[in-house]
Amino acid sequence: MGCFHSTQRRQFPGYEDPVTLASQTAFSVSEVEALFELYKSISSSLVDDGLINKEEFQLALFKNRKKENLFANRIFDLFDVKNKGSIDFGDFVRSLNVFHPNAPEEDKIDFSFKLYDLDGTGFIERQEVKQMLIALLCESDMKLADDTIEIILDKTFLEADVNQDGKIDKNEWQNFVSKNPSLLKIMTLPYLRDITTTFPSFVFNSEVDEIAT
Repeated sequence: MGCFHSTQRRQFPGYEDPVTLASQTAFSVSEVEALFELYKSISSSLVDDGLINKEEFQLALFKNRKKENLFANRIFDLFDVKNKGSIDFGDFVRSLNVFHPNAPEEDKIDFSFKLYDLDGTGFIERQEVKQMLIALLCESDMKLADDTIEIILDKTFLEADVNQDGKIDKNEWQNFVSKNPSLLKIMTLPYLRDITTTFPSFVFNSEVDEIAT
């Protein structure tokens, strides 16, 4: 076993023991081991270097590596916690943890806030919400008229921007999400379920999947 793990560490930068990762996340040891099989598949899909680059990430999660998408880019940037332009195995598991149905809601809210805070200013501004909304619509092949998008933005800021300073801070976002829990739907498992279709070896035992099936 020790030889096996030392081999994995040499081949996969950021490899960590599944027991350790399971103790730090909502995943079980067997789920972390399944995630490692998934990680190996993704990290070798375009360049076999033991790391997941942006194109490989988009190809695995969004089935498209050529179409630029702000949502996909933001997810990758948040997974790339070391800002190296690639994701190692430890980062992969810890970042996916926020999508686990048993991950704390506070973590999901924090991740979603960072997702919309494109400039990293600690505030979500109207233009950032508009950019992300358009990206999400594009990803789901939906189109809305510009007027409709502006109405959505008006409603969002009317409800969320309590102090009416033209931006949403962390506390305002938390209150807004608590009143609109559907905003966290993207923080649960739609893309993980897509991955299970692409990589049958990945078995994700969760109540959400059991309900879905």
